[in-house]
Amino acid sequence: MAFNKKALLKPFKNIFVLILFVFFIWMLFFDANSWLIHRELNHEIDDLEAQKEYYKKEIEKDNKALKKLNNDEGLEKFAREEYYMKRDNEEIFIIEYEDSLKTKDDE
Repeated sequence: MAFNKKALLKPFKNIFVLILFVFFIWMLFFDANSWLIHRELNHEIDDLEAQKEYYKKEIEKDNKALKKLNNDEGLEKFAREEYYMKRDNEEIFIIEYEDSLKTKDDE
């Protein structure tokens, strides 16, 4: 089975096939709307869709937290847990366990 270069190059002797081949290569790689650019844009769209879903979930979580803070009990619980606030006639004792303390090695 001999390799024949003339048979391989025969379709490129036709000017229409040659122009079609050049046009295909141009559109695939060099044009402003090339396949490579479309591929990059599709990847970027996928990444943005993933970010959109993440932020939607975060918004839902924040809305739930806001609903809890709208009533007095939720607001009081948040103030006590986060800012260690207390009523006038109360005392607060903060108990920290040894494994929950940050040390110089942990930082």
